[in-house]
Amino acid sequence: QREFTQKKTFTSWINSILAKHTPPYVVSDLYTDIQKGHLLLDLLEVLSGQHLPREKGFNTFQCRSNIENALTFLKSRSLKLINIHVADIIEGKPSIVLGLIWTIIFHFHIEELARTLACTYNQPSPDRPGAVESSPKANRSAKKSAKIKERWKMSATKALLLWAKEQCSLHGSVSVTDFKSSWRSGLAFLAIIQTLRPGLVDLEKAKARSNKENLKEAFRIAELELNIPRLLEPEDVDTVNPDEKSIMTYVAQFLQYSKNLPESEEDMQEKVREAMGWLAAQEEKLAKLLVETENETYYQKYKEMMSFMETFNQEKIPFLPVLSSKRGEAELSEGQQQMREEWDKVISQINEWKAKLDQMLPSPLDSIEAWLQEVERLQAEDLPDLQDPFKAMSVFREIIVIFKGLMDCFDSHLDTLQSFKNEDEKNMPLVLPEKLEEMKRRLFSNIRSTNPSTFLEYHYGLCSAIANEVKLKLNIWDVKFGAKESVESLLENW
Repeated sequence: QREFTQKKTFTSWINSILAKHTPPYVVSDLYTDIQKGHLLLDLLEVLSGQHLPREKGFNTFQCRSNIENALTFLKSRSLKLINIHVADIIEGKPSIVLGLIWTIIFHFHIEELARTLACTYNQPSPDRPGAVESSPKANRSAKKSAKIKERWKMSATKALLLWAKEQCSLHGSVSVTDFKSSWRSGLAFLAIIQTLRPGLVDLEKAKARSNKENLKEAFRIAELELNIPRLLEPEDVDTVNPDEKSIMTYVAQFLQYSKNLPESEEDMQEKVREAMGWLAAQEEKLAKLLVETENETYYQKYKEMMSFMETFNQEKIPFLPVLSSKRGEAELSEGQQQMREEWDKVISQINEWKAKLDQMLPSPLDSIEAWLQEVERLQAEDLPDLQDPFKAMSVFREIIVIFKGLMDCFDSHLDTLQSFKNEDEKNMPLVLPEKLEEMKRRLFSNIRSTNPSTFLEYHYGLCSAIANEVKLKLNIWDVKFGAKESVESLLENW
């Protein structure tokens, strides 16, 4: 299934690029069309803007020569082509072909876009290896250069994820933690569209629709209104374990769209002034509401918060483009910096209000809410850096124990939540039904569905750390020792 999805997605992406080629080229079967070599050269010429040498014919020698030219060009860009050989491409081996196309997509599409976010997210730029490697001799060592490239690759993925998170964070409950299950409901795609082009979608209506309906709507709007090629189908994403590379390829197109949006400095300044006025009004309204509801019941407090958030989310729509501007700090005007600080302040106050209300939930809902937040926090955390394998092994073991301990409470919390009687001694509701539904949704959609993949990621990290530690030790031990004490020391270490 994963191979089928990647083939379909990568083919659509290639066709969207080759539409710019003269003459345009359309791939019908990726595994067959790539065997001639011309497809690869056409693709690389469009992406790089360079003219590449090629053989005009299609006999075996000419096809081999063209593929070799393409691979040579990629290697000249310092790209690692592990286990990718000319013979495998000529045979159209699926795993090799998909691996090669993904390398091209990541380098020319995702890395190039993420590079523009490097300043914003304090990520190392591939043009500035000194930002990653402190040694002044880093550029002279091919081995260190490869490590820098690998670390930047991780940073490019992280930068794209952070960008997606921030677009979605403007819409409250839409959370993105990965390029897999976070996109299954379709809400993340719709939230990004709403941020880039306010008014095109209705997120509140979307929350009541099925995953497939939301995905279908998101892909349709993106294609018609944003001119973003439809690389995916709903069934590719609405699955237990959607393909990460396919989703990354599609999401990167939204980042590309955001970079192409025209922006007048004068218009931007006017919007900043309007946004500042609105943010000041929201802060005042929030402070007043906190005072007025101080002695109210939990039910009434939560109801007031829901009412405030509904109005807040509606009123913020016109300000989304200016609030989500992804300029680096150095590019921001004084007014934009103040606006960003004011926005962060208002969001912080709202989150504090929500946190206090969560602590005031009637028992046993308060403990279930605390448990939900702890699991969600753990799932959202980045995996430990594997540069120190021994330390990583310890950290992963600790995380696995903590996560397993938390998940041991899943069934009891589920039973408690489903059997909770939502009324007091006067038969009045204790909690808004919307809050109960939200907790159930988080329990089922966010935790139960992602639990296996989260465990798998932790165990994969642990196994990788163990493997790296073993390799490290084997490299250290691969020397001659004559003294008996030295050999005994090595054996004891083993």
